[in-house]
Amino acid sequence: MTPRIKYFILLFIFSAVFCSAQTIKKIEITGNTAFSETEIKSWIGISEGSVLFKGLTDSVKARISKNLILNGHLHSEFEGTKIEVSPDSQSAALLLIVDEGTPTRIQNIFFSADDSVRIKDHSEQFEYLEGEVFRPHEIEVYINELLTNLENKGFPFASVRVQSVYLYDDSTSDEHFADLHLKLSEGKSSTIDMIEIDGNTSTKDYVIIRELRIDPGEMYSQEKVEDLPKRLNKLRFFEPVPVPRFYLDSDDKGVLLINLKEKNTNNIDGIIGYVPSSNENESGYVTGLVNVILRNIFGTGRAASIRWQKLDRNSQELELKYLEPWLFSYPFNLNAGLFQRIQDTTYIQRRLEGSLEYLATEDISASAIIATEEVIPTVREIPVFTVYNSSALITGVNLKIDLRDDPLSPTGGFLFETGYSYSRKKINGPEEYISPTLERNINLQRITAGLSGFYEIFSRNVIAISVNGKELRGPFFEQSDLWRLGGTRTVRGYREDQFLASRIAWANLEYRLLITRRSYLFIFSDVGYYFRDEDPDLGIVKAEDYILGYGLGLTVDTAIGLLLVSFGLAEGDSFSEGKFHFGILNEF
Repeated sequence: MTPRIKYFILLFIFSAVFCSAQTIKKIEITGNTAFSETEIKSWIGISEGSVLFKGLTDSVKARISKNLILNGHLHSEFEGTKIEVSPDSQSAALLLIVDEGTPTRIQNIFFSADDSVRIKDHSEQFEYLEGEVFRPHEIEVYINELLTNLENKGFPFASVRVQSVYLYDDSTSDEHFADLHLKLSEGKSSTIDMIEIDGNTSTKDYVIIRELRIDPGEMYSQEKVEDLPKRLNKLRFFEPVPVPRFYLDSDDKGVLLINLKEKNTNNIDGIIGYVPSSNENESGYVTGLVNVILRNIFGTGRAASIRWQKLDRNSQELELKYLEPWLFSYPFNLNAGLFQRIQDTTYIQRRLEGSLEYLATEDISASAIIATEEVIPTVREIPVFTVYNSSALITGVNLKIDLRDDPLSPTGGFLFETGYSYSRKKINGPEEYISPTLERNINLQRITAGLSGFYEIFSRNVIAISVNGKELRGPFFEQSDLWRLGGTRTVRGYREDQFLASRIAWANLEYRLLITRRSYLFIFSDVGYYFRDEDPDLGIVKAEDYILGYGLGLTVDTAIGLLLVSFGLAEGDSFSEGKFHFGILNEF
């Protein structure tokens, strides 16, 4: 027999079997009173159009019985359940007659414990089950609540054992009852006497331990232990931290074991380019970005950063920052920074700032700020007014509440930040542009607020929403005072810092699909608002508008931080007018 003939024979047999297969045309359920037809159909796992197979009724009965037992109906019957085949033998109807029976109810709960003195404290919550339908899942919920409560009170090894379940009937009422016999073993009351850290090759032990905020001999609490990874993740020194383990050593002392995997926290990145001259009257110039971040200097948690950015031929920024954490071993962070902007051929802005941050809890912090700022207009051969020569003393306060489960790629929680600053600005010149009516001492107020929320709608799919606003108040504003809107951090689809205004607001909505724990694809929609009042003396007209941007992007976890790449379109833009935004999220 040739291979081709064998092929046709097998194809014929397969077709014959397939064509003769009977399908379930209808599923009819009767006799049910406690549970709906929809619920019962969801239990059997077979739908109309499924192929009929041998033992179908037995399989369906077993699945329904299992779910009825889980819901307290232990005495169900299926008398009359059958399969009716159609006259042409091509389809069949499944007829289910379900008698759910009377539910079994919990009559008595007999509770025993190692410590008979406190048995009442533990057994009281189970009294609510008496008279309820016997549902194993609900009993497990009550047991888990008791164990969780004990774990948070220093008993991590507590257990509850179901010793027996006694089922019986009441002959007079034809009702079914169950008596439960439960035994609680509290185990040894435990304290956290030692903290053992594994995997920290660079970071000092004390840096990690102080972030945990656990005192030696503190009573064990499962709730607090499960919250520890969130605290350590905020350091940004490690890969996502797992929940620590707890055990008793040979001396019966409680040991909390923390496993870590360190990340690269010190990195240098940047790009340098050269733009050649476009004509004979000008020379070429260097442009680019250099970013040096040392986030865990010598493993002590200290941090420093240097950022230099050449924006165009005449504009550049230089920023230096330093962080001294837990000043004198108290929960205070000392921050210092220097910022300088050379804006076109207009002015030089220089700001020296210091702040003291109080770490009230692991989630809440408040800081006080003091800074000095000066703006120096560029000297030109032909005098033209750009900005005033000014100096300012700035004081302010900030409040931060961070309940995110991870600071780099959160899947839940929220972040709230708000700040207020007051600056006393003094105008020093140029004298030829200072009118007799101009106030030389100006008071400016800055108010900022931002709220970001994160929610995992289902596995690896996260919704991220943020709303932000900034306002500048004062008698008049110069270019160096104003807020900047547009670009990677605010409204994508527009140029970086495209709009200058005294009042700005923006909101971002992202749908994220996690590729790894800290890498994800996303689509976004951004909306923004800016306002700047007119100033006839400076020839500035009123500007106010709403802007909209949308697009997609990718965030990748790299050795230098989270690399953000997005493509955005502004409202009314064609595809060719879209803008690519690049950034690195490696917060200082």
